[in-house]
Amino acid sequence: MNQQKRQAIFDRLAETIPEPTTELVYSTSFELLIAVVLSAQATDKGVNKATAKLFPVANTPQAILALGLDGLKNYVKTIGLYNAKAANIITLCGQLLDKHHGQVPETREELEALAGVGRKTANVILNTAFGQHTIAVDTHIFRVSNRTKIAPGKNVLEVERKLDKWVPKSHKKDAHHLLILHGRYTCVARKPKCGQCVIADLCEYDNKTM
Repeated sequence: MNQQKRQAIFDRLAETIPEPTTELVYSTSFELLIAVVLSAQATDKGVNKATAKLFPVANTPQAILALGLDGLKNYVKTIGLYNAKAANIITLCGQLLDKHHGQVPETREELEALAGVGRKTANVILNTAFGQHTIAVDTHIFRVSNRTKIAPGKNVLEVERKLDKWVPKSHKKDAHHLLILHGRYTCVARKPKCGQCVIADLCEYDNKTM
């Protein structure tokens, strides 16, 4: 795939999705961090349901620590892997207070040093909370990148590096959400909706379903 085609793909996606953003509900960078940690191997809808009850009661590191581990678990027990996630969040809140004055740090190194935060979560926070041009490769982005041939790769890091290199500068900030939303609603896993796809003629997928 050439760069001209990539530009056209992102131009069309941006036109079709004029407000590309996360579907997680949050109002501060801390709330976003907690929601993203909870969202690993879970749906945004499921996370939003839990945080709609949690955040009005506790939406700062201090308030979550005050709930305690068992108190926090009560709010997130509907989410997969909630025991491990709750334990990580309690540790993470302590780290934020001890090392960052209770604020969410704005560098990858500092974010990845927090409990329960890997490269993907750090990328989401850097992009969505702080407007940095990072791309967190989740299952949707990995699938879309390989299927369309925008940035094929054998693993998430390879796809991330290729996207970082090849996504047109004008779309770098929103590329993460454009690709996720396209993958979530159009270029779906089992049977992509090629007949409804705005980039079907540009996409290099061999087994299009029309």
